[in-house]
This record gives sequence, C-alpha cells and structure tokens, in this order.
Amino acid sequence: MQIRIKHIVVLISFFICFSCGVSKSLKDVPNVSQYVKPQFKREQITDTVFVINNDFLSKNKVGSWELFVSGNPLELGDKTGSLTQELFVNQEAVFLSKVNDLVPSKFKQYLLKRFLAWYNRKMYLHVPEEYKTEIYGLSKYASKEYNHIANEYLRVLYLHGAHDIGHALKDLALVGCSSFAVWGDKTEDGKLLIARNFDFYAGDEFAKNKIIAFITPEKGYKFMSVTWAGMIGVVSGMNEQGLTVTINAGKSKIPLVAKTPISIVTREILQYASTIEEAIEIAKKRQVFVSESIMVGSAKDNKAVIIEVSPENFGVYEVENTSKLICSNHFQSEAYKNDKNNQKHIEESHSKYRYLKMEELLEEDEKITPKKAVAILRNKEGLEGKSIGYGNEKALNQLLAHHGIVFQPYDKLVWVSSNPYQLGKFVAYDLDDIFNGKTSKYNLSNDDLLIEEDEFLYTEQYKKYEKYRVLERQIERKIADKEQIDSKTLKNYIDDNSDFWKVYFLTGKYYYLKGYYKAALEMFLKAKSKEVTTKQDVRTIEKYIKKSTRKLTR
Repeated sequence: MQIRIKHIVVLISFFICFSCGVSKSLKDVPNVSQYVKPQFKREQITDTVFVINNDFLSKNKVGSWELFVSGNPLELGDKTGSLTQELFVNQEAVFLSKVNDLVPSKFKQYLLKRFLAWYNRKMYLHVPEEYKTEIYGLSKYASKEYNHIANEYLRVLYLHGAHDIGHALKDLALVGCSSFAVWGDKTEDGKLLIARNFDFYAGDEFAKNKIIAFITPEKGYKFMSVTWAGMIGVVSGMNEQGLTVTINAGKSKIPLVAKTPISIVTREILQYASTIEEAIEIAKKRQVFVSESIMVGSAKDNKAVIIEVSPENFGVYEVENTSKLICSNHFQSEAYKNDKNNQKHIEESHSKYRYLKMEELLEEDEKITPKKAVAILRNKEGLEGKSIGYGNEKALNQLLAHHGIVFQPYDKLVWVSSNPYQLGKFVAYDLDDIFNGKTSKYNLSNDDLLIEEDEFLYTEQYKKYEKYRVLERQIERKIADKEQIDSKTLKNYIDDNSDFWKVYFLTGKYYYLKGYYKAALEMFLKAKSKEVTTKQDVRTIEKYIKKSTRKLTR
C-alpha cells in the first residue's frame, strides 16, 4: 500500500510539474493577419516536377530534390509545404514512426505528449516571429497521424529542435561532423574554400530524399541550404553575399528546457548577415539550449571563424598566422579553455582524432581545390593511413553522412553530395546564375563543374560494407532478444568489416551471453587490439575482458 501511495504522489507531482507554464506555449500561434492568405494551385508537370507559378520542386539526375521558392514568411511556408507535401509526409513518418515503435502504449504516448509540451514550453519565446509564421504555413501540409504527439504546428516547431535534442540525449553525440576552411596560401587562387560532412544520422530512409533549397525571402539575403522536407532551419548553407554557415555539435549537458534551435540561429545568420561581424552579433542575441560550433565563412572577409555557443557561454575562435581552420566536435576558443565538459570530451571522444586527421590531410596538399576537398571528406582511413574499419566514427567519412558539401564563397559556388552518403556525385550550383534566372528550366545545377562519384562505390569492399550494416542490425536485435545466431552468420559479419573493433565486440558479447567464455574472451581481446572509437568503448571492452576471465578461472 505504501508503494502504491508513493507512486500516486509521484504521478500527481509529475502532472502538476507538466502543467506549470505549458498552457501559453500550447495556445501560441503566430499572428498572420498582416499577410494576404496565399492563393495558388500546385501543378504537377511530371512525376518529379511540381510547380507553383515561378517556384518549383524538381528531382535532378542524381536523385536529389531541388527546391526554388520565394515570398514573405507565410508564402514561403505555404509554397514549400505544398511543393514538398509528399516528401514532407514521408519524412515525418520515417522520423516519428520510431516513436510509435518505442512507445506503443496509448497511456505512455499520452505521457510523452505531456512531457514534450513541458519540455518545449519556452521554445515559442525564442523563435523569431517570421520563422514561426513560415513554420505555420508549412504545418498545413503535415500529417494528422501524429497528433497524439502534438498538433501539426507545434510538432513541426518541435522537430526543428531534433538536431539539438538528438545530440544532447545521445551525448550526447548523434552527430560527429567534420569541417574545415582554407584560404590564402592554402588554395590555388587564394580564395576561401570550405568543406564539411554533416553526419546527422536518423536512419537510411531519413537521408534518402535530401533537398537542395534556394530561397528568396521578402526580407534579407537570398540563400541556399541542404535540408529535408519539413525543415526551414539551416545546417549547411550559403547566401548571395558569399557568407556560409555549417554546424558541428559540441559537448552538452542534457538541457532542461528547449530554447532557440540551433538551425534557426543559423537560418537567421544566413538570411541577415553578410560579414563575420554581423554573424557574431546575431548569434550573441539568441539563447540556445545545447552546445554547438557554428563555422562561418565570408567572401567579404576571405576567411572563416568558429562561433562557439552553449546555454552558459559564448566564444569566437579564429586562427592567426595560418590559412586553415579545422572544426570537429570540441570547442577551441579561449572562452572554453577551462570548461571541464569540453576537456573531458577532447580526451574521451573521437573528436580530437578526426581533427588530427583533417590536419594531416591538409598538410599533404599544399593547395586545396574543390576536388581535393571532396577527397578529404570521403577519406575512410585513420591517422597515417591506418585501416580502422568502415563506419568507424574516428574516420572523416563514417559512411553514414546525410550530406557532404563544399563552398567557394567568393565565386558563389557550392558542391553538394548525392547518395549514398557522400560517395555519390558532388553536384555543382552557381548561386549568381540561379538567383539571376540563368539556369535551365527546373534544373539548377551546373553540369560542367560536376565532381564524379567515389570509385569506392564499385569495389568489393563497398559491397561487403553494405552487407555488414544489414548483418549488424540483425545481430544486435538477436542479442537483445536472446535468439540463436549461427556460426556462419557471425563469420560473415566479421569478414565483411574485419578491421572494425565492433564486429569482434558484438560477437564476443553474443558468446559471453551464451556462456562460451573462452571464445568471448578471444573476441574481446581482438576488439581491444583494434582502433576503438572512444574511451568509454575501451572501458566497456575491458569490463567484458575481466568478466570473461573471472568466469574462466572459477
């Protein structure tokens, strides 16, 4: 009886807590009375071309979507939602169907809804009104299937914090992005060149329909970004002034309340800044709820800096006496010099390893070109050319990237990868041509500047890697469900990616759970001999080595 009473008290406290401060956020919607209600009709020209007057969505030759839209905030949202509605519904289904899988109970879904309302209770206060208006227009095309999580408008607003929440709760690193900038004596023409991998992974289906969006807003600068349906924020982009933004997750504590999603901060920078100084001023005025590095490149300044933001601190990192800037997933500015979380992250994660790998590759080539930059993004090796297994997060190319991208800001040129990962062709776009109407109808790319696909796609190793990924999911599920795995499957799993520590660890874990302690110990020792991704992974392997040894000596 005492236990039941305790549970009831906790449950009552839970709902009281969730009720406080939530009602205003649930009722908040942007005031759109200043805008004329958009009146248009979408035309479908072909299976892959959709048009609204001069705006359109079309699929290019390599399977990526190109979106061109213009207008005031309400029009931008409405047109984007209409043009991408099938992609939008599918993208949301891919992302949110996992919620139904993880939380099948109706009661638990109700609790989740209350939690999300409480957690995001202050987000509406930190998102600029114009972006809430754009999200409002977009949300008209969201599915009603997930209204048990939140209504359409609130749900799309919440999903703009998915990147932030994702890396905070995993960390807290659902992402392990790598980026660099070179200029001056490090490029052939002395002009700024920026490259990055966006390693945000939410499943293969999530990355399937990437969108290269070209936006002409009523106010501010025209810009492009690589995105997905339902997303108006920016993770990688460049504006017509030659200013670029890319984001890299940092070390975060689990935030207690959502504020400004980082992709909204970078959207504002891209739309309203033309110089590094202007970008810094915009970033300073926004309150974020996770730690993030924002690399900003500027054609006008012919250099790049890293704006480092967190809920409690702000710093700017710029290099002196060198023409290269490298960014992985730790902070480098003076403001974070004594930050214990950041120091621990440098010591224990794979961020420093990737930083050193970029440094190594940039030193190998005196002059970096867009093609050489792409080659660096595609690099799958460890330091000094060591084979560390495919999919290792210590590699720059972890074979899971949503996209790779290269910017040449002074010439307003950008190259965007096509699937799979960043191995497909890098398609080139000339922003001056696009925004001045000098491209082919419904085709915005510049075929003359195309960078060909990675030859790795046609190797036996790539085929084996794809088989390995399928097997790994099967083996992880069977271990969780305590199912039998035949020895041939385990052998194939190891053979398909034999330099990767994880294949030995998972095989050892299966053997250990089955009571085959000698075989398990052999696998764990093999795993430790490889390039293990993080210090935490090393500790986990060592724990199993001790447990297996104890079992064998009893």
